[in-house]
Amino acid sequence: MFTHIMLGADDLDASQRFYDATLGALGIAPARRAEDRFLYAHDGGIFIVIKPINGEAASCANGGTIGFRAVSAEAVDAWHAAGLAHGGSACEDPPGHRDTRLGRAYSAYLRDPAGNKLCAAYRIVA
Repeated sequence: MFTHIMLGADDLDASQRFYDATLGALGIAPARRAEDRFLYAHDGGIFIVIKPINGEAASCANGGTIGFRAVSAEAVDAWHAAGLAHGGSACEDPPGHRDTRLGRAYSAYLRDPAGNKLCAAYRIVA
């Protein structure tokens, strides 16, 4: 459905430490780095964090969330713990089971060091 997702960040080093840890907990290899950005390519998708091209400060989307697929509830917990240990902050409810419009899931939410809202979710097949 998506070719890529790109987020802005002012402190690329802090953001890369956070994403290497959280995405690593989901089995994704560490980022490839360029001067003004870093990226992850996995399972046909690309996730990029960049210093804003217009030179202005990065800001997070109000109401926006990026969801990462996890292979198990344990992977969701590992993702959440890695995020808290690497500069992220908790938001929403603690990790746990949720009934969603798409069915039952185990999920967790974090804010990255730049304030972007993220989710890791494991969809439970009934």
